Amino acid sequence: MTAPLAHRNRVALLRAELKRRRLTGFFVPRADEFQGEYVAACAERLNWLTNFRGSAGLAILTLTKAAIFVDGRYVVQVRQQVDEKLFRPLHIVENPPATWIAMNLKQGDRLGFDPWLVTADQAARFSEACAAVGATFVPVASNPIDAIWHDQPARPMAAFATQPTQLAGRSAADKIKDIRKSLGGADAVVLTQPDSVSWLLNLRGFDVPHTPVAAAYAILPAKGKLMLFADRARLPEDVAAHLKKIAAVRPPGEIAAALKALGRKKCKVLIDGSWTPERIRAVLARAGARIVTAADPVSLPKARKNPVEREGARNAQRRDGVAMSRFLCWFEAEAPKGRLTELDVAGKLKDFRAASGEFRDLSFETIPASGPHAAIPHYHATPESSRKLGRNEIFLIDSGGQYPDGTTDITRTLIVGEPTAEMKDRFTRVLKGMIGLSVIRFPKGTTGSQLDVLARRALWMAGLDFDHGTGHGVGSYLSVHEGPARINKSDRTALEPGMILSNEPGYYKPGHYGIRIENLVMVHDARDITGGERPMLGFETLTLAPIDRRLIEAPLLSPEERGWLNDYHARVLKEIGGFLNGNELDWLRKACAAL
Repeated sequence: MTAPLAHRNRVALLRAELKRRRLTGFFVPRADEFQGEYVAACAERLNWLTNFRGSAGLAILTLTKAAIFVDGRYVVQVRQQVDEKLFRPLHIVENPPATWIAMNLKQGDRLGFDPWLVTADQAARFSEACAAVGATFVPVASNPIDAIWHDQPARPMAAFATQPTQLAGRSAADKIKDIRKSLGGADAVVLTQPDSVSWLLNLRGFDVPHTPVAAAYAILPAKGKLMLFADRARLPEDVAAHLKKIAAVRPPGEIAAALKALGRKKCKVLIDGSWTPERIRAVLARAGARIVTAADPVSLPKARKNPVEREGARNAQRRDGVAMSRFLCWFEAEAPKGRLTELDVAGKLKDFRAASGEFRDLSFETIPASGPHAAIPHYHATPESSRKLGRNEIFLIDSGGQYPDGTTDITRTLIVGEPTAEMKDRFTRVLKGMIGLSVIRFPKGTTGSQLDVLARRALWMAGLDFDHGTGHGVGSYLSVHEGPARINKSDRTALEPGMILSNEPGYYKPGHYGIRIENLVMVHDARDITGGERPMLGFETLTLAPIDRRLIEAPLLSPEERGWLNDYHARVLKEIGGFLNGNELDWLRKACAAL
């Protein structure tokens, strides 16, 4: 595409600003100081500069060259949104930034970066890449993009809220006691992930779209009160009262002083280098702190949902399943008429969710992708791109809701009209992968990477694959993409009971169509297997909504796979049917009929 004149001008302005600062180039991640997937409008620097609207990526711009790096989800999208005359699109795995640095920087070059937006691990890695060619990775005191972005939105200041113990399952005080026990001799831990801070303190916030986290840092000492760095103006009376016994609230600007105080005392301070901003690490190091790098100690306890959170997830999924079933009934009747656009469909699904009365927000921006747009895994529909749904085309809708008791994420692939034989073959292979992961039993200590092949086997046997992970963790009225556990080709985190993950294999034919089927599953202790010698774990399927039977090539399914699908649909009818009536209930009965 050819970018608007605005983006060419912005690149020119940034290069002029870099010259003024005696920098050779600048590193532009799609990130804020919390490294979240969703960022406030004021932090959308990568989008402002390049027009790329994906949720992950980075650009490196020098005085003469520029490249933008994205993962497999965005290789098509980036070429549609970014002017290739300004930024060369590169696959971040096949052509990593470090390689680009080696080929494009030279002795004496100074590549600037914002140390609040780059993690300690990233800074070390890119410093090494620069040093290999005699260049320097230079932290800047202020972001040069902010200096030229004259209409940059203001930083959000939404009020925080509490997450009641009856929904959280445990008090903040009890959680703090447990985390202190896991510090391993450290004098303090710096918590920089908002979902960790929010979960630990039973707080929620509303600064960023779709992710109800309190955007704040915290320092938890081994002894003494936790320090929460947040503007008091954001704390309503009930929140202030909730925090009074468990935390000392300090202005955000005082975190540097608190870090320096830890350094002066030669404290052993734990940070998670994969999430902590380089600025925080550097302040601690200069102040003399003994830095210990380890995983965020909140991540695993947060991922292992307690019994209250597990039941909340089931309730939220049931509520969401009612909305989805009502939507699917409506869609099947209206889509063939040829009047619906992608954004029309996304808006209607949001209306069905809102009708539940418990809906707080989407858990991410809905992906309503028809025809060739479905081949873009993370397609972003805009008023300009929103196309009408075509006859005999696939429509993929990936969506989710935030409810006080849980977070949902579901993808269904639907046919408008009649599918081709190839569509049915590909859909069924994706379904086989989803079923294979749903039914597996596995011993304790098993990681997502050891299970990932199950979701891909039927595709691999036909010479096919997909370029995204099979599953991500999901929070409890927190982030829809939660660590540390994932299901992909490389993850090494052991799966544990209570973890909620997505199960979402796919297939994408660029320029034609795409397929993805997604349920959320929860790790649980599996029933004993007759004759078995070891206790096993398994997955409880949480998502409750019909899968489009019109796209299934039944002979491709084994008897066991067919049995799973029929059992799943019978469960959907049993759990969702009681909330529907009339034509919606009639439709659900047909959609859940045995194959």
